[in-house]
Amino acid sequence: MLYFLPSTVRGCVAGLLLVLNTLTLCWPLFIITFLKLIIPIQGWRAWCAKVSIRIAELWMTINSGWIHLTQKPKWHIEGLEQLQKEGWYLVTSNHQSWADITILQHILNRRIPMLKFFLKQELIWVPFIGLCWWALDFPFMKRYSRDYLEKYPEKKGQDLETTRKACEKFRNTPVAIFNFLEGTRFTPHKHRDQQSPYQFLLKPKAGGIGFVLGAMGDQLKSMLNITIYYPAQYRSYWDFLCGKFRNVVIKIEQTEIPNEFKNKDYLNDPVFREQFQFWVSDLWQKKDKLLADMHQQYTQRSHNNP
Repeated sequence: MLYFLPSTVRGCVAGLLLVLNTLTLCWPLFIITFLKLIIPIQGWRAWCAKVSIRIAELWMTINSGWIHLTQKPKWHIEGLEQLQKEGWYLVTSNHQSWADITILQHILNRRIPMLKFFLKQELIWVPFIGLCWWALDFPFMKRYSRDYLEKYPEKKGQDLETTRKACEKFRNTPVAIFNFLEGTRFTPHKHRDQQSPYQFLLKPKAGGIGFVLGAMGDQLKSMLNITIYYPAQYRSYWDFLCGKFRNVVIKIEQTEIPNEFKNKDYLNDPVFREQFQFWVSDLWQKKDKLLADMHQQYTQRSHNNP
């Protein structure tokens, strides 16, 4: 183990291993995707999709290897025992750091289906990673602003239709659809600019998961409501690579999705939209209270153990 090395050296080693892992495994992923495209046989394409997921799970497993090699955080995790590999989940979480995704992949890999999240269409051009997301059938979305829709009303509803088409790929294969409800990482600056009513959270954006439930609500039986808390002040991805995340606190709560929220039109049904936003706000208030309790607990612990 490399815990004895200076944090900067460990960060460089971890970063190098992450890059090498990605550059090595992206090529078999691209080859499998190419073969899937040129052979239009449904059974073959389904097999290729499964192989692609295995490659991604191997990538996450190797990432877990360099995490164990270069870091020694104390993991405080609740709720893993309830998870099932064969199932359809809607997964949401608060967003504390760029490291959130890597950490969630580390603890959830092979415990539930691979996390798949909706991405902005522009992200497909990110070198290597964008093509990997595309090869793994991550849905790329083109979202229209309110001003744009007022100017081009014929585009109204295309977001939901795009979501439905993207979710068609998930109907026969267990999947975990992931969404950060805040839409962006929490920072004091963003919290202040938003005038957020929550102490430790930004305002939630319910539209993303509202669209998903409208497209595939019958399949998504439950939601994994994940709360992430890092007691230390270090939050950047570089801090994570350097092993400065001394404690990682994660609580996973499985929540049933009310039937009245499934297969509805979030965009055009104002009654449903209001009810759904109220439900999400209630979840967020409880999450904020949980984060406040976590913060108090670890603040007291640091004072008692200076």
